[in-house]
Amino acid sequence: MPSIDDISLVTRVIVFDDRRAFDRLVVKYQSPIRRFFLNQTLGDSQLSDDLAQDTFVKAYKNIRQFQGRSGFSTWLYRIAYNVFYDYVRRHKETADIDSREVLTLGTAADSSQERMDIYSAMAMLSDSERTCLTLQLMEGQPIDHIADITGLAQGTVKSHLFRGKQKLADYLRKNGYGK
Repeated sequence: MPSIDDISLVTRVIVFDDRRAFDRLVVKYQSPIRRFFLNQTLGDSQLSDDLAQDTFVKAYKNIRQFQGRSGFSTWLYRIAYNVFYDYVRRHKETADIDSREVLTLGTAADSSQERMDIYSAMAMLSDSERTCLTLQLMEGQPIDHIADITGLAQGTVKSHLFRGKQKLADYLRKNGYGK
């Protein structure tokens, strides 16, 4: 579905309060948004589902604020980014939990060892590095869209990507991946 379809669907939601049009947007973007949250929460699928649901509720309530200056997906990821960081701010007192404890809250039972290693590596990154890497490597977002989503300058996004990739590579090398 090209982005012109997104604009058409958004227009139908705004003008006609067409909930089926919004449902089509949800179906199109629910997997990428959930995947974004899975990576941000280091594999906690229940929390990821809750955050994704919050994202779509906020998108529906605020859809009239979408002005089309960026793609709908960029606007939606910006909402998801804000939902995640609102969650982090509300739960700051638990932010010092050891990453191994966080991982046990996720889907350890149904995850492969490689996935757990990736989440452990992702836990070593700063929140900004993890967000930028998730958006680029896992969601395929270009640097200019990552900058729009996060509100960071493009140079800052590039720095976070560079440092994050270095940290990931070092961690994974030390744990038996690659040479």
